[in-house]
Amino acid sequence: MEPFRVHILGCASALPTLRHFPTTQVVECRGKLFMVDCGEGAQLQMRRTGLSFNKLGHIFISHLHGDHCFGLIGMLSTFGLLGRTATLHVYGEQRLGEVLDFQLNAFCQDLGYKVEFHVVDTTQNAVIYEDRSLTVETIPLCHRLPCCGYLFREKPTLPHIRRDMIDMYEIPVSQIQNIKQGADFVMDDGTRVANDRLVSKADEPRAYAYMSDTKYQPQLAPMLQGVTTLYHEATYGDDQLQMAEKYFHSTARQAAVMARLAGVKQLLIGHYSSRYNDEKVLLREAQTEFQNTRLTQENDSIDV
Repeated sequence: MEPFRVHILGCASALPTLRHFPTTQVVECRGKLFMVDCGEGAQLQMRRTGLSFNKLGHIFISHLHGDHCFGLIGMLSTFGLLGRTATLHVYGEQRLGEVLDFQLNAFCQDLGYKVEFHVVDTTQNAVIYEDRSLTVETIPLCHRLPCCGYLFREKPTLPHIRRDMIDMYEIPVSQIQNIKQGADFVMDDGTRVANDRLVSKADEPRAYAYMSDTKYQPQLAPMLQGVTTLYHEATYGDDQLQMAEKYFHSTARQAAVMARLAGVKQLLIGHYSSRYNDEKVLLREAQTEFQNTRLTQENDSIDV
């Protein structure tokens, strides 16, 4: 299967600490890189993890709290200094476009490449990006500012042609694509070999959902059905439930309930409050509701 993984560059909430960077992730799918949120230090973390600046073509910002976007203008400036020429696409709510225009005019007048901004309606579930292998759609969230998550879905792939069948029937390369698309193979003597004998089942499409800052919203579970890996913010533990409700965040237990309701295979939690010196308390609380939960940490690379 082609690589589909998530690189964790930062997993803290609002206050950067010596242990964690603010929230930033990079989704890698079939050779392309997509950044989700861009907290302070994002470009340094990309260097540390060995991710290529040149392969990053799209940045998705969930909302306008600084811990999710303060790293953006610095990284765009660095791309210019490195001689980037390819267009960079940035997605976010309308006010981000206004802020970005001001910052680019103030600091990056000779950038050398185009930054194309795409307005996102955070109140709607809609596909906002599509290529041959992937779609990205928005997940409406409930936070103190307009906010949305992002859902990365692989498109279905063709079945695999069996190597032993190629050898047995001496199938020419020119026929392989036709067979993958459902055709039988006709031998020189007219014998027809049924397609289902020649191929094996296609890989199951994978999906990654990124649930940024949000109050607990169990009504979103149907939207997440079929998701392979869910990232859900887990700013607080059970001891700070009132804080979570006051500031429109979720607890680790609530994130895990969401994962269980949605029937996902794997849950990642992050966006930790700086009050927790050991996030394992959050992991334990989450695992009481959903066992296959993992704490995210900087420099993690997690297969979807």
